[in-house]
Amino acid sequence: MAKKETNCSFCGSPRSSVNMLIAGVNGHICDSCASQASKIVQEELAGSAITKQATELGLNLLKPQEIKAHLDQYVIGQQDAKKVLSVAVYNHFKRLQQKTSENEVEIEKSNVMLVGRTGTGKTLLAKSIAKLLNVPFCIADATVLTEAGYVGEDVESILSRLLQAADYNVESAQMGIVFIDEVDKIARKNDNPSITRDVSGEGVQQALLKLLEGATVNVPPQGGRKHPEQKMISIDTKNILFICGGAFDGIEKLIANRVNRQTIGFSSEHDESIEQDSLLKYIAPTDIRSFGLIPELIGRFPVLTYLEPLKAADLKRILTEPKNALVKQYTKLFDMDAVKLDLDQEVLDFIVDKAMEFGLGARGLRSICEAILTDAMFELPGSNKKTLHVNLDYATKQFSKSKIATLKVA
Repeated sequence: MAKKETNCSFCGSPRSSVNMLIAGVNGHICDSCASQASKIVQEELAGSAITKQATELGLNLLKPQEIKAHLDQYVIGQQDAKKVLSVAVYNHFKRLQQKTSENEVEIEKSNVMLVGRTGTGKTLLAKSIAKLLNVPFCIADATVLTEAGYVGEDVESILSRLLQAADYNVESAQMGIVFIDEVDKIARKNDNPSITRDVSGEGVQQALLKLLEGATVNVPPQGGRKHPEQKMISIDTKNILFICGGAFDGIEKLIANRVNRQTIGFSSEHDESIEQDSLLKYIAPTDIRSFGLIPELIGRFPVLTYLEPLKAADLKRILTEPKNALVKQYTKLFDMDAVKLDLDQEVLDFIVDKAMEFGLGARGLRSICEAILTDAMFELPGSNKKTLHVNLDYATKQFSKSKIATLKVA
């Protein structure tokens, strides 16, 4: 009786038709099936670290509406910006959880460009997103970046800060969020070629490209300039979300020229008056290019949105409503010294009026509050006074003594 030939337990191929048949406890596997199994295992493991960390962050439960609801607790107004940013972040982390394979569509990164005047909430939006997702976050100032070889910071120093924020955990840093502020300050100074290098303008834009598109970058762990003997850490930027923000002063004129209207008080096709403050809602990548950012850099930011200028009503809500509202912060500070802080409504209106007068947006609110409350914060700790009632006369007197009262609006 002929001996029965052994077959592969997976594909059923007989021993005679394969190069190798590996024996197991209860079955066999041929070399072809083993090779395919190895590829499957590698593909699964390639995305397992990212998928595991993304799951631990609870991103499966955070839909765009939930992300926006979180932002609403910290950022007043800016509904369009919050909606766009929520969708971009949600899609970015869906991309991280995507299992990579040759046959699947590869989803590109959703880097975000935020355009808005100073003090409208660009940095706060980025910070709030990072806090929600519990990922490493860093802020980089584009104004200190220069082209490699010149005095200033290399663009790689941005990743050094992110690495430090991640406690030097490379895997964690590679899922972080980087906010690059004042990106409008690295715009090309003009379109005319010059023998003088624009080392803090177009040169920096070119250097940023490889970070934004996804590349493995050697980063000095302590920051600073690179030198040949320095130990480097490799960071892959393909899964780092970049958010850029800038005031882009004067871009309203470029928008107005593009839509063939006057900058102030022009009429639309429906004879509706459109104020200068409303022009940013019509912003397009072509306006950013006209301002001085190179097309290659703009292309790395597929998501472009704007932040509306803050009105007096918005500033008053910022003072009192968010979880981290300034009034709540100062109330807590005084409460830690067993002092109850009581602010009249007229004082809140006074703070808002001064913030509007100085044109610093929400950022100016804290400076004005500090000017009014500094003397009290100096004198009350350790005293027997248990209540601080701030009325309009007190606020006006304290503010008039401060240095900020002598400033003029630019």
